[in-house]
Amino acid sequence: MNLTNLIEKLASFEPNGAKVISLYLNAAANETGREDYPVWLKKQFFEYSIQFENDSEKMSSYSEIEARINNFLENEADKSANGIAVFAAVGGDLFETVQLDEAFPNNRFFVFDRPHLFPLVRIVDQNPKYAVLWADTNKADIYVFGGENTLNVETETNAKVEEIQNERTNRTKVGGWSQARYQRHIENFHLQHAKETVEELEKLMRNSKIEHLVLCGDETTIMPILRPQLSKETDEKVIAVLNMSQYASEDEIREKTHEAIGVQNSVKDKEAVERVINAAKSAAGMGTLGVEKTLAALSNGQVEELVLSSDFDAIKYNPKDVEQVLEDYAPGDDNSATDELPQVQEPRQIADELIIRALNSAAKIIFIEDESLLEEAGGVGAVLRYNINATANG
Repeated sequence: MNLTNLIEKLASFEPNGAKVISLYLNAAANETGREDYPVWLKKQFFEYSIQFENDSEKMSSYSEIEARINNFLENEADKSANGIAVFAAVGGDLFETVQLDEAFPNNRFFVFDRPHLFPLVRIVDQNPKYAVLWADTNKADIYVFGGENTLNVETETNAKVEEIQNERTNRTKVGGWSQARYQRHIENFHLQHAKETVEELEKLMRNSKIEHLVLCGDETTIMPILRPQLSKETDEKVIAVLNMSQYASEDEIREKTHEAIGVQNSVKDKEAVERVINAAKSAAGMGTLGVEKTLAALSNGQVEELVLSSDFDAIKYNPKDVEQVLEDYAPGDDNSATDELPQVQEPRQIADELIIRALNSAAKIIFIEDESLLEEAGGVGAVLRYNINATANG
């Protein structure tokens, strides 16, 4: 199951009285080559189990799910996964796992009446799928990093998706050719190579719906030939051009291009927040600021873009105001996924509710890395598709 489908399944989970463990693990190896989370997790399991000391039936159910999680981590999880998430109902049927190439920043153990989605949706947003084209004058490699398919190590273990190899053109013996004629031959060969490479690249990007491209290679030899062959649509998706040697490993290419994506994300974050603020302050009232107004707009299906701080602690709201919004929109007519409403005193459930209602109304979700950008709005805002009041007044 890909991440989009899994997130939709978790978002539609109907609370049934069973507690749901949402476990997020940073499974990246430390300097000794080992994971740090096992000791931490053992402590979390023990501390949570204390409440069942006098209830043998619940303790039995809890012990079963603890054993199942441990068995998955020890015997089934891919050793190359850097981020692991598990969603498991105590005494219920839910048991879903996620294995990611990207590490979760912290280990987290949550127990609610429903899965906790915020960290999972955030990591998908912060690691968009992007293509990398490394090329020289006779060879090219195309990689795909990030995104839900290559994040998931169960479905994609090799980022290189295309290798284009042509005959070498760096011969030194010209034979009977004039130097000028030979040079034209080489230039034509390089141009044809660039055209073939771009054709394969653009086909991949169209088929895989990839919106970001990083070009790598010698900036003086191949890029002046390669870049002009890109279509206008593809050229607009180029977010960085990196000067990288042919000897760079896949890991080095991933690391350098990931840094470029981080810079791009920062730029896009500022643009997204600017759109929200401008829309909210416009005479047409095409934006919202704050959890309460944004939750109401999501419930109405008005939201085009939901923006929220990636730092959960930066999301602030008035519980009474949020409770009123939830009461104003009856289940089944509010873009919520279940009949059971979240607890307003539990901020993580309210953050999840924003995400769930965005998913159910096909709104785009954007996480903002710099918490200061949305500080005055309590960490949440939205750009609207339409303004109900403006329509009514018109």
